[in-house]
Amino acid sequence: MSLYSEFKQVILGKSLPTSAHSEERLTIAAALAVLSSDALSSVAYATEEILLVLVAAGSGALGLSIPVAVSIIFLLSIVVLSYRQTIRAYPLGGGSYIVARENLGLYPGLIAGSSLMIDYILTVTVSISAGTAALTSAIPQLQSHTVLLCLIFIVILMLVNLRGVKESGQIFMIPTYGFVVSVFLLIIVGLFKYFTGEPITAYPELPTKESLSIFFILRAFSAGCTALTGVEAISDGVLAFKPPEWKNARLTLLYLGGILGVMFIGITCIANIYHIVPGEGQTVLSLLGRQIFGDGGPLYFFLQLVTLLILLLAANTSYADFPRLCYFLARDGFLPRQLCLLGDRLVYSNGIMLLSVCAAILAIIFKGQVNAIIPLYAVGVFTSFTLSQAGMVRHWFKEQSRNWHSSAMMNSLGAIATLIVLAVIISTKFLLGAWLVVVAIPIVVSIFLAIHRHYEYVASRLSVQELAPRSYLPKPKPAVITHPAVVVVGQLNRGTVEALDYARTIADEIVAIHVDIGGTDREKLQEKWHNLESDIPLEIVDSPYRSVIDPIVEFVSQFEDRYPDTFTTIIIPAFVTRNWWDGILHNQTTLFLKNALRAKKSRVVTTVRYYL
Repeated sequence: MSLYSEFKQVILGKSLPTSAHSEERLTIAAALAVLSSDALSSVAYATEEILLVLVAAGSGALGLSIPVAVSIIFLLSIVVLSYRQTIRAYPLGGGSYIVARENLGLYPGLIAGSSLMIDYILTVTVSISAGTAALTSAIPQLQSHTVLLCLIFIVILMLVNLRGVKESGQIFMIPTYGFVVSVFLLIIVGLFKYFTGEPITAYPELPTKESLSIFFILRAFSAGCTALTGVEAISDGVLAFKPPEWKNARLTLLYLGGILGVMFIGITCIANIYHIVPGEGQTVLSLLGRQIFGDGGPLYFFLQLVTLLILLLAANTSYADFPRLCYFLARDGFLPRQLCLLGDRLVYSNGIMLLSVCAAILAIIFKGQVNAIIPLYAVGVFTSFTLSQAGMVRHWFKEQSRNWHSSAMMNSLGAIATLIVLAVIISTKFLLGAWLVVVAIPIVVSIFLAIHRHYEYVASRLSVQELAPRSYLPKPKPAVITHPAVVVVGQLNRGTVEALDYARTIADEIVAIHVDIGGTDREKLQEKWHNLESDIPLEIVDSPYRSVIDPIVEFVSQFEDRYPDTFTTIIIPAFVTRNWWDGILHNQTTLFLKNALRAKKSRVVTTVRYYL
């Protein structure tokens, strides 16, 4: 084992076989921690975002936060009930991308996919920044290190998620439920003190900078709608649950809606009761904790600690769903194929690392300031909400299964409600930064389409469909093998055919090897092989740990041992893309394989290039 492999095993743990994939499932309790932490943690800043808007109209306007919160709870109920219909219709997972593409077409599906990708990246950035704000509220001396702390937390989350689903679920349960308990305790103690006559400081005199208007109240409403981000994560991650997956997912979503609604309205009410005004360097939750639990008391610091932890772990909702979304898009040819691959710990490692890099860049650009990122937030998620629910309406009308009328009506209500909220969010936040997301979505969709065109071009150039079946007269095997060769076969395409033709010109003993990492249709491959390359035996080797390199190197070593006194040629087919940047969209297996063979001291390694 190399030094890198040993270090990787220490940090991430031992590689897991593909057969263990079904074991990496979540109970309802663990799923509530892993998939719902984003939505649950939003109560730490959703009320504050409402108050930050209302404070501009003076202290008298702060009481409007309660009716605004009630309207958001009503919207939450509609969204939860709508997504329960989605889970029932898509028991294998019905994310916005899948639902919109299947029912509304390609472009709505790509818009939903790009919206969700942007929202997941923003979720990590907002959650990490808000968690850091909770820490610096309790320890003001750390405020100058905000960006560094954000980057450290992103790296920690990335490593935890690279270790695998089950371990991340176990790690995240304690802080998630600790936060829920501490918020309920804050609400109960706050109400108890209020009803037992504890004196409460009046609102300070606040200057009136803006007049009350419908547009102004809608701004406060759109700011508070950040409380709904993350609700869709359960429908995206149905397959992460233990069986029966879809029933457990529906029940978990119901629990999420109830807990989130009570916490959100509770914090908003006691913020009004205690006349909390958001201030510089202190979150609303911190101000409430200081007033109710006592400034510097153990309960206050416990509240801030679990708030920090759940806000950091809220990003885990994105870490759970962003890689899955990337998998679906990559599977359909709209993102690099590398995002389809399961890593050593049965997670989509490349998607996790991509999310971490994007979130880190945003944290640096916005300097870890929550209020600077929030205007960009929620545009993507409500776009995906609307397209998903509209797609579900179309689904019910096409399927017309039992009780489809009530399901279609519920999803219609969800589509109309989220569309209205999306229009409100864009109109009220557009000049504050939402325009960036509005512009980014079509750019990302254009990138999807460009990637798809490239893959279609490559597939057409490599296709063997037009090649007529070929028959070769079997060559008599010589008494002494003087030049054996091994041909590496990834897929049977034109590049592979040319490599095999080259092998026939130089070798008197040829064997081809293909590594099955779990996705090979063996019967189809053998049939195509028999039609085109019947004179060369094809060895299909299983790879339970999804490694392509190791089984090939082991096979080559054994083959070379059979012919110790001759030079064995290892022939690797490789296609060359038209532009160097197109190579990013393809696995660099050839490079890694050649390095591994050199390390094993294989002496003749030949690359047969096919130019696209």
